[in-house]
Amino acid sequence: MKTQQFKFSFVAATLILLASFNLKAKDRIEIKHQKGDATMLVRNAIENAKGKNIQLFFEKGVYSFFPDYAKDQYCTITNHGNGNKKIIFQFDNFDSVEIDGNGSQFIFHGQVAPFQFIECGKVEVKNISIDWDIPFSFQGDVTAVNPQENWFEIKPYTDGYSWKLENERILFPNINDFHFASLGSTLTFDKASKQVDYGGLDMNLRPQKVEKQSNGILRIYQNDLRRYPVVGTVIHSKGDKEHNRYAPAFQTKNSNNILFQHITIHHALGMGFLFERSQDIKIIDCKIQIKESSDRAISIIADATHFANCKGDILIEDCTFEGMLDDGTNVHGTYVEVDKVLDKKTIRVKLVHFEQTGFEFAAKGDEVWFIKAPSPSRGETNTVFEVKRVNDVFTDLTFRGDLPEGLKVGDIVENKTWNPAFTMRGNTIRDHRARNIIIKTPKKIVIENNKLSSMMSSIMLRGESFFWYESGNVEDVLIRNNHFTDCAYGGAKGHAILTVSPRLGKAFDETELYDRNIVFENNTIETFGNRIVWADRLDGLIFRGNTIKQTKMYSPQFSDAPLFELINCKDVQIHDNSYEGDVTFHIKADERTKQTLSVKDNKGIKKD
Repeated sequence: MKTQQFKFSFVAATLILLASFNLKAKDRIEIKHQKGDATMLVRNAIENAKGKNIQLFFEKGVYSFFPDYAKDQYCTITNHGNGNKKIIFQFDNFDSVEIDGNGSQFIFHGQVAPFQFIECGKVEVKNISIDWDIPFSFQGDVTAVNPQENWFEIKPYTDGYSWKLENERILFPNINDFHFASLGSTLTFDKASKQVDYGGLDMNLRPQKVEKQSNGILRIYQNDLRRYPVVGTVIHSKGDKEHNRYAPAFQTKNSNNILFQHITIHHALGMGFLFERSQDIKIIDCKIQIKESSDRAISIIADATHFANCKGDILIEDCTFEGMLDDGTNVHGTYVEVDKVLDKKTIRVKLVHFEQTGFEFAAKGDEVWFIKAPSPSRGETNTVFEVKRVNDVFTDLTFRGDLPEGLKVGDIVENKTWNPAFTMRGNTIRDHRARNIIIKTPKKIVIENNKLSSMMSSIMLRGESFFWYESGNVEDVLIRNNHFTDCAYGGAKGHAILTVSPRLGKAFDETELYDRNIVFENNTIETFGNRIVWADRLDGLIFRGNTIKQTKMYSPQFSDAPLFELINCKDVQIHDNSYEGDVTFHIKADERTKQTLSVKDNKGIKKD
């Protein structure tokens, strides 16, 4: 009897072990190269996977993906346009996903969302190059300008681009019956370097009319331009803001343990890498750049990397980001606005920015901060007990404890649980629109050993309860051993190498300290401009051991600006730095800042 019981137990244990092994075993699928549309090839591989652990290994080659057989699904994508998307690679609710492109090139056609990872336990993607056959861009060389008659002329690019002139309007990209409502967001670039044009400003092109001249030149009439393009520059348009962010190359939502490595993105219809409510992320040795020998002025349409309400550790290391039409990275949480106080434990909150609609602000068990105007400081905390979604804009949050006394409509709420520690090391970010790095997290931030050059501020620390509603203030920042070259060369005024400047709504106190504890040390700054640090409402800055040299690459745009401008700040130290250059106005500080400002042991920097 005992022998039979032993045999039964052994067989049962063996079956359980085998079942467990099968659950965890990876379904390795080898994708053989094929010509033509490979969309159904990958869809079948994913949809017919035997388990929750999948590995796709591609035979090296060039693969094409079209929208015809892509998965059609309504998607909410933060900082992009929501709607029905044509998805090529969709991974939903897998325990682990591994993709090895083996050096393959993936060429996408038309409006498609290349990769989505939703509710995945582990994601690893490597050895892939991504591009589009035709970019969602309109581009031309500026040949003449006549501000008196409100027009400029361009020689439009045709090879490799898709557009047409119809009823005195430029329609592009004119692919699969889609075209933008207008030329829309437009910027000019240096033709040789493909850097944003010195002094360049964002334009919104909605021409009154476009005329084609006999030599193929297009004359564009618009009477409300702040700045006309410079003859000889390349002008680039990406369409109206309601439609020009279709989808990122890689969207990762509610997923963990993520690695992207050895990936190159030459074009995308939105951001490069987007992460929402995901944790523990590494981007290693990846590139976003214009393909060599291409005449394109830009790579991707928006940010290289973007992190919304993530947590754990984020690392971006040994990457090169060039040519994109927005930031190198943006790391932030999300402020929601109190729309109604429903009872003593429940509020209705509102997602304010139009590109946040549908975003999951909080889940059961998340801890939040309440921020009650006029103070922008993080106040009482509470834990979410229940979430009821009203629609894409409104959500009802019920808490375990009572709401803070005095909470009112218009106050804001920030998710405390979903904030990451962030490290950016050994990267090159240059020749693109906007900031190299814009970041808002209260946890440890390390930015070190990077090569940075920017159109706007190189590093911006800006929480805002206005327009973008991206939270929140920083509390522990280390910026060291970076090399900054000719930063803030665009035409906008509010930028410096380091800009610390919260943007809060009218209900909030504009003098209360907001960001804290920044160390900026042992960096090399070689730049033409005057502005090095521009800080507002900052509590604790150590600026030490830095070398600043003025270059002659361009003329300073704001020659009356100081090296350091400090407003409503506390405990700022400027020690042991050196400056070589023509700027004589070194430090501008208001009376409040001067009370705790320490300037000493510097070479070439004096306290004004």
